[in-house]
Amino acid sequence: MKNITLIAFGLFALPLAISAQTPPDTTRPAPPPPVAAPAPATVSIPVDFSGVLYANFQYRGDKGAAHSTNKFDLERAYLTFRMPAGDHASIRITADVFQQTTTPNDNFYRGWVIRAKYAYLQYDFLKSPTGWNALARAGLLHNVVIDHMEQFWPRWISQTAIERAGFFSSADAGVATLISFPNKFGEIYATIVNGPGYTSRETDRFKDYAARLSLTPFSAADNKLIRNFTLTGWTYVGAVGSAFAAGGAGQVGQVGSSLPRTRSGVFVGLRDPRLTLGGEFDTRKDGTETGANTVVAPRAELDSTRRLISGFATIKPFQLMNESSTFPLGLIARWDRFKPNTDTDAYVNTVIGGLTWDLNKKTALSLDYQEQTPHSGAVVAATKTYFLHLVANF
Repeated sequence: MKNITLIAFGLFALPLAISAQTPPDTTRPAPPPPVAAPAPATVSIPVDFSGVLYANFQYRGDKGAAHSTNKFDLERAYLTFRMPAGDHASIRITADVFQQTTTPNDNFYRGWVIRAKYAYLQYDFLKSPTGWNALARAGLLHNVVIDHMEQFWPRWISQTAIERAGFFSSADAGVATLISFPNKFGEIYATIVNGPGYTSRETDRFKDYAARLSLTPFSAADNKLIRNFTLTGWTYVGAVGSAFAAGGAGQVGQVGSSLPRTRSGVFVGLRDPRLTLGGEFDTRKDGTETGANTVVAPRAELDSTRRLISGFATIKPFQLMNESSTFPLGLIARWDRFKPNTDTDAYVNTVIGGLTWDLNKKTALSLDYQEQTPHSGAVVAATKTYFLHLVANF
């Protein structure tokens, strides 16, 4: 029995021993290592994001302001996105975040809303080594002169004089071109726009045409204080449709003609971080209608000419006396006179004055007083307001 057991064990172990002594088969290639899955393709689109925040606290000092004596106000925030759109092309979109206050009797709609102020495609069609540059824009774009004046007057304290007087909106839908002269000698900016401004849709078939010429004759001067001295002339030729364009029951017919909406002006400015000065003279002509376009009350057209004079200054006195000073105190002052109709004696004065304080290079405060006073029968509310303004660029 013992012998039989040994023989059986040997027969079982023999194949294992033979397998252990058999060399590996080197004729068959080893299987390839597993191939890693390719990384997903990524597309990088450079986006330049920036913005500005306007806020204030205001206290009304005039009579009859019991319902709005004082308040904190986030006036608005602008959020700007810039990105390329192929060779020589780019896109800018600026979102205007503001408080909606025009919808009556429903607090649900009296909240914060967002709308586009600028939204345009820009194509740089000329970049010359001699210094000539030119571009074209299409979309919601800058109107003819307001953004140019905002390079001199601080918009975060108040609108420019022509915007405050209702000459036109700061942006509109249309097309534009900008041609820059060599050696920073100046530029030409021209637009064709709808007319109502970026807060409204187009209301008629007429378009507004405008152009601005700005010259900086001392751009190569050694004196930095006068290097940005600017002479500007601008014109705006527009039209609006008649209120009776579609006719109606009882009317004598449709009115297809337009009413004039023209503006023009001159501006002189000096811009430097230490001292900024500006002065302007502007006129506007507006057509209005009377009557009901009927036989009994026929339509009649009336034209009125309006005039605006404005001057302002912003001064950093310590930096003006010593260019190396970093003391952040500033002074601001502005005076406007607007005549709603040159055929009457009525006029409106606006006075702005105060102090500014730079918290850093991108954030500033101002403590200012703003007064609007009607004279000689002008139909405008008198206001006296004390402000603490804040601007933050990011």
